[in-house]
Amino acid sequence: MRDPGELFELNPALDVPEGLPLVAGLTGFADAGSGVSQLGTYLLGTLDSEVVATFDADILLDYRARRPIIHFDQDHLTDYQPATLKLYLAYDELRQPFLLLSGFEPDFRWEAFTEAVLGLIERFKVSTITWVHSIPMPVPHTRPIGVTVSGNRQELIDSMSIWKPHTQVPANALHLLEYRLQQLSYPIAGFILLIPHYLADTEYPAAAVAALDSISASTGLIFPTDRLRQEDREFVANIDEQVAGNPELGRLVGTLEERHDSYMEDTQLRSPLTDSDGELPSADEIAAELENFLAFRRHGDEDNPRGER
Repeated sequence: MRDPGELFELNPALDVPEGLPLVAGLTGFADAGSGVSQLGTYLLGTLDSEVVATFDADILLDYRARRPIIHFDQDHLTDYQPATLKLYLAYDELRQPFLLLSGFEPDFRWEAFTEAVLGLIERFKVSTITWVHSIPMPVPHTRPIGVTVSGNRQELIDSMSIWKPHTQVPANALHLLEYRLQQLSYPIAGFILLIPHYLADTEYPAAAVAALDSISASTGLIFPTDRLRQEDREFVANIDEQVAGNPELGRLVGTLEERHDSYMEDTQLRSPLTDSDGELPSADEIAAELENFLAFRRHGDEDNPRGER
């Protein structure tokens, strides 16, 4: 096998801290609701980030299958937008650093790509790996997006995975990475977002919110989601209007709701928001916890006014 290091070029000027979590989402074979593509666009467009490593598209990408975009302005070409696959050093809303692997899913040399990513994980002594993808499912948009959790983070599987099938599925490149990491006993969690099948071809904002929530649960990272949640409210209002005006679609959604609710009644999954008795915390308890958290942050900022780590 050729040296996996030839697949990427490191940024020599960037000093990457050790022990950070790695978050990954690659666009390729399946991306129901555009969950993964929205995730990458939102994180890179919202958070501060720097490029750690750039992968070689000429080696990994089939240009004829996924042609890049070039702009034509009347009589000349103005802009060429090639597909990219990069590892970033990013910072969440609280300036917590993490590594982000985002871009196209490789078409070629999966084994070499996996070895390359494993080498980067070892190089930077990554603490945990979390990745996300999304698939269409016969579920209603009127219920929260559920997830299936894979990997070896049993606490996440027990608390969040609502569907645990025995099945065969077409693999993607991050499935192979997860498989290799499991063999090495590296902490790894994959989140499969279960997207309403009738919204699979849309850009569904709730899919991006569910991806961010899953990553937060796995890593403790905090992301700004207000804009996405507002976009989702507007999106769902439009869908509800269409459902109300279409009796056949209304019957479909009603049937999916009944099946979903019946299934969830039988699951033993407990919401992470409830206590050991299954009770939700009161508004006063939530407010008190939030005040304690903000007080802790303010105290920490006073001790470290420049935000140094």
